[in-house]
Amino acid sequence: MSVLPLVFTSGWASGINAYAVVLLLGIFGATGLTDEVPESLQRTDVLVVAGVLFLCEAVADKIPLVDSVWDTVHTVIRPLSGAVIGALLTGQSGSLSDIAAGAVGGSTALVSHLVKAGTRMAINSSPEPFSNVLMSIAEDLGVAGLVTFAIFHPMAAAVIAAVLLLLGLAILIFLAHRIRRFLRRRAQRREEKRLAEHLQPPD
Repeated sequence: MSVLPLVFTSGWASGINAYAVVLLLGIFGATGLTDEVPESLQRTDVLVVAGVLFLCEAVADKIPLVDSVWDTVHTVIRPLSGAVIGALLTGQSGSLSDIAAGAVGGSTALVSHLVKAGTRMAINSSPEPFSNVLMSIAEDLGVAGLVTFAIFHPMAAAVIAAVLLLLGLAILIFLAHRIRRFLRRRAQRREEKRLAEHLQPPD
């Protein structure tokens, strides 16, 4: 059971930025800071790909509306990453079954992703772009800080991740009306674009 807190925390972090989790865990394992990280995450090609994708996400995640499109694309990727990371961590320690750990990591990543995506929709309902950038920076720092903390204090990090997850769900419920406003505005823009294309005279 000793690896379960790390699986849970990595799942929470994967729902926010899966590439950062792979990159951090791989670096920690490759530098010998922990023996919990499997060799498959420490491979040079894995670290390079994770690093490039992390940079792409760091840019896309700070652009209003683009971040919501990016989140939509990653609705499958982030939970899947959380499940795979959880299964790999378990396979390394042998203390939990791969399927159970994958379920913990994947389900936690899914909930965390939904909180992130919903919060961004609410933020994007406002015309100013600064809150979006600040939220993205806070998320990046939070993922880096908590994953690093989890390497040395996995149980305490898991408790923090659980509190953040519950707090995020509460905030998401509070912001539900802004999320609906964002979805209505996006649907309206699509309809206006469709009508404009329909009314455009032929060449």
